[in-house]
Amino acid sequence: MQLLTVFLQEHNKLDTLSKMREEDNWIMHHILDKHVISIPPVNLGGFDLNLSISMKILMLIIAAVLMLILFTYAAASNKKRKHPTGLGNFLEMLMVFVRDDIVKPSMGHGYEKFLPFFFTLFFFILFVNLLSLIPGMSTGTSSISVTAGLAIITFIMTQIHGIKNNGFFGYFKGLIPPGVPVFVLPIMIIIEFIALLTKPFALAVRLFANMTAGHIVIYTLIGLIFLLGYAVIPVSIGFALFIYLLEILVGVLQTYIFTMLSALFIGMAIHQDH
Repeated sequence: MQLLTVFLQEHNKLDTLSKMREEDNWIMHHILDKHVISIPPVNLGGFDLNLSISMKILMLIIAAVLMLILFTYAAASNKKRKHPTGLGNFLEMLMVFVRDDIVKPSMGHGYEKFLPFFFTLFFFILFVNLLSLIPGMSTGTSSISVTAGLAIITFIMTQIHGIKNNGFFGYFKGLIPPGVPVFVLPIMIIIEFIALLTKPFALAVRLFANMTAGHIVIYTLIGLIFLLGYAVIPVSIGFALFIYLLEILVGVLQTYIFTMLSALFIGMAIHQDH
């Protein structure tokens, strides 16, 4: 009987600790991804391919559809007028900014053929980041798999066009600084190989960390109300609104940085002589 009592006491303690952990993890519950549309997995060659649509994937789809609608409407509107106005004028202004202030300075000559890629990259990330600020929406770029996918696209573009413009051996030879002593070459080859991988890694982690951090701070400030009492409501809400407005700036800034670094990496791979 005594053993049973001890067992029940320990069980109650574990149950209490479990509930406390669940309450402590409510922030992560809102940050982490979750399925909104479940689709049975498809078996391909012995591997199960999960086609379920999660909340973050849904945000990517909404951003892509929204881009198509807005740019199609803006293009049709601009064709009817001698001078663009309204939405068409605003989007054209942003495109000129991306061309003249991001891609052209970062890549140098020959940047024109890459403009469609960078326009798509810039506006897609921008739409995804800004959609996350709408209540009830999720942040697509707060998933490391999403930012890693975008970084891998940049990495593939860098390698393909670097090899295309310099040749296979010429491209990888150009990664090594000229005049390096022979005995240092093995170390330099390892360092340059690691550098090739760290560039997309930095792109992915920077965008992921910055877009996740702001939301965690906002949820933490709101959580202080339940932890410290209703007396801190004005302070918590005030700081949360400030961080929310700051998130707009962060979303735009991270879009700019990701696009600029992508253009810089591709430009360095193409123009190795510079």
